Amino acid sequence: MAKLPSIHARDALKAFERLGWIHRRTTASHWIMSKNGQMRALSVPYHDPIAKGTLRGLIRGAGLTVDEFVAALSQ
Repeated sequence: MAKLPSIHARDALKAFERLGWIHRRTTASHWIMSKNGQMRALSVPYHDPIAKGTLRGLIRGAGLTVDEFVAALSQ
C-alpha cells in the first residue's frame, strides 16, 4: 500500500477529476463533486494541506484505494 502524501486541495481535485469526478458546486470552502453511477457525492475541503484522515475518507468514499489515488496524482 502506498503512503498517503500530504497534498493541497487543488492537487486532490485534479486527481479526482482524472478519475471521472466532476465539480458540481462550491459551498463555502468545500467543492462538491459527483460522478455518474455513484450515489455518493464528495465534499472536498479547500484547505492547505488536506488532513490525511479526511483525504483517506474521501478516497474511501470515492470507492478507490490509496494506490489508485496516488497513481492519479502522478499522472
